[in-house]
Amino acid sequence: MSNQLKVEKRGHTAILTMNNPPANTWTPESLSYLQQVIAELNADRENYALVLASESEKFFSAGADLTRFHHDDTGAAYDFIKAFGVAFTALANYQGVSVAAITGFAMGGGLECALACDIRVAEEQAQMALPECTVGLLPGGLGTQHLPWLIGEGWAKRMILLGERVKADKALEIGLVQEVVPTGKALEKALELTAKVANQSPSSVRVCKELIMSARHRSLDSGFQFERDRFMDLWGMADQKEGVAAFVEKRKPEWKNR
Repeated sequence: MSNQLKVEKRGHTAILTMNNPPANTWTPESLSYLQQVIAELNADRENYALVLASESEKFFSAGADLTRFHHDDTGAAYDFIKAFGVAFTALANYQGVSVAAITGFAMGGGLECALACDIRVAEEQAQMALPECTVGLLPGGLGTQHLPWLIGEGWAKRMILLGERVKADKALEIGLVQEVVPTGKALEKALELTAKVANQSPSSVRVCKELIMSARHRSLDSGFQFERDRFMDLWGMADQKEGVAAFVEKRKPEWKNR
């Protein structure tokens, strides 16, 4: 268990708070623990959402500790960058709804972690960048893969190839974040959003997220068929029966997450 990532559960939402001051840098150990936590949450039928948070107003996360790359050990460098990709792939494939509550600087792997979440909320003082090219590296936590899908190739190239830093208001304008809130309010807003997930069938949310993510690599024709197939997979599940029954009976559904 890594003390660099604190886990708290509030109802159906898990709060994962980065805890590696002063800049909440990621280590191989904390990345491995993130992957472990995601696996545990996926297996928990009572968990519907997670929030990735920071207690610092100055830093969400500065990404990797560059001193860990200041050496000639190729094997260690590969293991570290692989840990980023594996952990953030696990986060992107989390079966519930993930929200990044961005406070302060989200740089490099810190921003890549937020990119792996479904929704991003930023406080007004937040700034975001992928500055790896300035030190002869590249965004190795799926930044080159996620960013173009989220904001388009043009802005992705500006941020990665030109090293442009984006402030919260510009991030909202280009679709990098979905909402900007006052300082100190990101976690509150993120929890407000995840509370809405409890109104949704967790089974439906899981399948819909799978469909949305698959649209990145499927043709529209195959997507139509995949969508219909997954609709029929939901048909007859406990949540589907409960959701329709609750609607007909004009009551709040009681989800089983199956």
